[in-house]
Amino acid sequence: MHRIFGDSPIPRYVQLADILRERIARGHGLSQGKLPSLEELVREFDVARVTVRQAVDVLAREGLVSPQRGRGTFITGKKSEERKLHMVTTMGELAELYRDTRPELLNLSEASAAPGLKEHEGKAAPKYFYMRRVHALDGVPYCVIAIYLDDRIFRRAPRRVRKELVIPLLMSLPGVKIARARQTLTIGTADVDEAAHLRVPVNSPVGRVRRVFNAPDGTVIYLAEVTYRGDFVQLDVEMKP
Repeated sequence: MHRIFGDSPIPRYVQLADILRERIARGHGLSQGKLPSLEELVREFDVARVTVRQAVDVLAREGLVSPQRGRGTFITGKKSEERKLHMVTTMGELAELYRDTRPELLNLSEASAAPGLKEHEGKAAPKYFYMRRVHALDGVPYCVIAIYLDDRIFRRAPRRVRKELVIPLLMSLPGVKIARARQTLTIGTADVDEAAHLRVPVNSPVGRVRRVFNAPDGTVIYLAEVTYRGDFVQLDVEMKP
């Protein structure tokens, strides 16, 4: 077992690229605006030279670094923040987020299944449509989401539910009113299945969001359980003085 990367099935150069990407974003471990030398990275991470080169190539393709022969690998100044998703705290902000985000959608499975509702979340609909999918940006998967949608709403636009982002669709369907919305964010680690879909090592940090929408009569019309890659999540909260 590798002393740093363990026995994860994720290629080591991908894991190393993730570490270096995070260092660039935070400005940690960098000197004179460039990455440590190839030899320094080989020693620090106990990997082969080709592994370091592959990791640097990934970052170069993303535009985060610029390798210069004989001089080193320089940080370009491009913000990796561009890939981050900002967690929001109001329905208006959520609508704005989805207007600005156009992810690629990969549907994994669907069924008729009821969510496990907590007592304070509301009453259950007679039946739910369940769908699990992966969202990606620029070919990089950033979340795995399980959706429980009131079957009466699903039957109004089944093709659109399967092909579009569900929240903007809910907001646009005539007669669908969201009277209450709540979401909870917790921090956890990726299990084997999530890690495979998100292309991260097992036990990588993830953000877990549970999002519940209620109709005026208290019925839960939408419940989503979302697992976000940790490096794609940023939470900004306005603090009152």
